[in-house]
Amino acid sequence: MNGLWTVEPGSPATLAAPPMADIGDALAWLESVHEALRAGLREHGAVYVRGLPVHSVETFARVRDLLLPQRTPYREKATPRSDFGGGVYSSTDLPAAQAIGMHNENSYTLTFPGLLLFGCLTAPEQGGATPVADCRGVLRGLPAHLVERMRTQGWLLKRAYSDHISTDWRSAFAADSRADVERYCAENLISCAWDEDGNLRTTQLRPGIVRHPGTDEEVWFNHLAFWSQWSLDEELRETLVEEFGHDGLPFDTAFGDGPPLTRDELDTISAAYEAAAVRRAWEAGGLLLVDNVLAAHGRDPFRGDRRIVVAMGAPVELADCRPTVEAAAHAPRPAAEAVASHG
Repeated sequence: MNGLWTVEPGSPATLAAPPMADIGDALAWLESVHEALRAGLREHGAVYVRGLPVHSVETFARVRDLLLPQRTPYREKATPRSDFGGGVYSSTDLPAAQAIGMHNENSYTLTFPGLLLFGCLTAPEQGGATPVADCRGVLRGLPAHLVERMRTQGWLLKRAYSDHISTDWRSAFAADSRADVERYCAENLISCAWDEDGNLRTTQLRPGIVRHPGTDEEVWFNHLAFWSQWSLDEELRETLVEEFGHDGLPFDTAFGDGPPLTRDELDTISAAYEAAAVRRAWEAGGLLLVDNVLAAHGRDPFRGDRRIVVAMGAPVELADCRPTVEAAAHAPRPAAEAVASHG
């Protein structure tokens, strides 16, 4: 790469684009370095490209078509996004002061994007980086007892959908009827139930440790910390628990064999993510290409206008990642209970 790669402590591997006149030049150059970008992804999990003339949704979409020709739909939606059409979204529309925890996009679905492409149309005045963490390093940095629980039991996600305190089920599942939701859940190993107010609750068991389908490396791959009740603002969490009870929280997580994740466990996992994280301040025209299996990503709080767009592609089947636990719609029953039922 003629010395264009830079790898500095605390920053993602970065490739500086040469001066170019327009998006046509950018596409030709990206085509010429495509294999090097893929090699950088395998080594680092994410790569940042500086200095491209990508300043609109349209020019970003042209880059996406080159780097991510096979698109992945956004399933089981969780956070508010603007849809710009053609598979291009805002990265998130959550408030600027709110940090977004580390996660692998759609880790709770049976098919998820293998690659993510972020593009900066407007850089924020302060903060707002998209940190990435190599999930091989996260796995190595976690205590052995947590790794063993995840390896043998997986993790459990519970969600409550409503029009008032969380994503509504129509938006989350892109569905118009209960029958559509029930059909999707049955096909995707999700248990679902409706309450008397017409709100939806779901449960799904997923593996949290998988192997990359290309490199066969083992990684920490889940939303266990992201969806924990302890990731909520403390005052909001207490209000929701008082009003709706623990079962009515918009989301919560657990290891497959036990009660909800504890605050201490969340802190331990968050610390492992942060120890593995790298970040670079966004610049207009910057791109961040992320291998969604090898690397988790998040968002730092920011000030000022921030326009980051994202596209998802290169779909991966969970079954192709050699999961340590089979996906299921329910938590596994304790062994004693299972024996008793057959006694």
